[in-house]
Amino acid sequence: MFKKILIANRGEIALRIIRTCKELGIPTVAVYSVADKDSLHVVFADEAVCIGPAQSKDSYLKIPSIIAAAEVTGADAIHPGYGFLAENAEFSEICAESNIKFIGPSPDMINRMGDKALAKDTMRKVGVPVVPGSEGALKDIAEAKIIAKEIGYPVMLKASAGGGGKGMRIVWNEDEIEKAYQNASAEAEASFSNGEMYLEKYIENPHHVEIQIMGDQQGNVYQYGERDCTIQRRHQKLIEETPSPVITAETRKKMADAAILGAKSVNYEGAGTIEFLVDKHQKFYFIEMNTRIQVEHSITEMVNNIDLIKQQILVAAGEKITEIPKEPIGHCFEFRINAEDTENNFRPTPGKIDYLHFPGGFGVRIDSHIYNQYTIQPYYDSLIAKMIVWGSNRNHAIARAKRAFEEFAVEGIKTTIPFHMEVLENENFVKAEYDTSFIDKHFSK
Repeated sequence: MFKKILIANRGEIALRIIRTCKELGIPTVAVYSVADKDSLHVVFADEAVCIGPAQSKDSYLKIPSIIAAAEVTGADAIHPGYGFLAENAEFSEICAESNIKFIGPSPDMINRMGDKALAKDTMRKVGVPVVPGSEGALKDIAEAKIIAKEIGYPVMLKASAGGGGKGMRIVWNEDEIEKAYQNASAEAEASFSNGEMYLEKYIENPHHVEIQIMGDQQGNVYQYGERDCTIQRRHQKLIEETPSPVITAETRKKMADAAILGAKSVNYEGAGTIEFLVDKHQKFYFIEMNTRIQVEHSITEMVNNIDLIKQQILVAAGEKITEIPKEPIGHCFEFRINAEDTENNFRPTPGKIDYLHFPGGFGVRIDSHIYNQYTIQPYYDSLIAKMIVWGSNRNHAIARAKRAFEEFAVEGIKTTIPFHMEVLENENFVKAEYDTSFIDKHFSK
């Protein structure tokens, strides 16, 4: 087992990893920017190292500073969490060269599956259904126009190295494609230092369903059920649930089998998700793989009664997966609480929290790094908390979520709590009659 783990991240995921490490008896090192000196992950880690100024590029994305912090503190492993460097093959490779274990996949796996165009090609070759589109990164706009004409509009332009909705554009006709390509590529270059694009058929009104997988160094791969991530705004997930309320048992098994097949085809190690779009005819298509732990991993933990971060660490240390998935129990939602003004186009609202009260009670879990009088910084993602709610069935979980939100109080800044409360009262959501256009249809102003 590792002697010491450095967490190359911040916020709720850093605190989440620290908690599991403490239960495993592994000392931890937090890294932080100047702006995050008062963050809880700094307080609860055994050691903390400041790695630079507030801007991410000068701190959380600065690989030499993170490696130096690991070497100075004697950390022999690094957990990247999600975002930042979690899917950075160069970082994984530098960790290996520095004799530090990267708790995640190898550089080769990240390159093969983290690159969306290459991942699609890999899945296509082993028989996993994929959305029709380019077989790799596009050469230029001219090629994009040719492929779009072949498969038919609408199409979706996506950044090959993207995520979080960056570098994505829906194109409805040929007149739009040139401008969309240029804008998406520029955004991808700014966000990921990679402006390569690929193109695929845009599946209208689908559900976005992902399968949680875990692979070990012995070649075992297990799946821990699906998460429905359909409630999104501008390709950013806001509410997730498990199990999906729309897929059949037959589709569920086929998707799970496809996910395992895909992961085994690359000898996948660690936690990851195979993501699909599911249309109204129960046809599903692979869209991408995330080679890291996901924000929404918590709901899978709740229905399976397992600690996925623990499994990640044990697998990275060379141990065989011991927590074999069983039949999930109940239904679970995750609500992302963001520091955003939903009445003003979800504008970020950094600032000081004047009063904070988290909800509690059976079946309610809060993952968060904030506290009373904490100041939300303007430099990072606006996620400040996740409310995870379990119920014996979907209706029970909805009722419990309503009760929990009545207790949830954050004063001093605007948050997405009112939005979530409104969604829970929406008849279409309650009946599970929604798709990826749900927010645009019901909450656009």
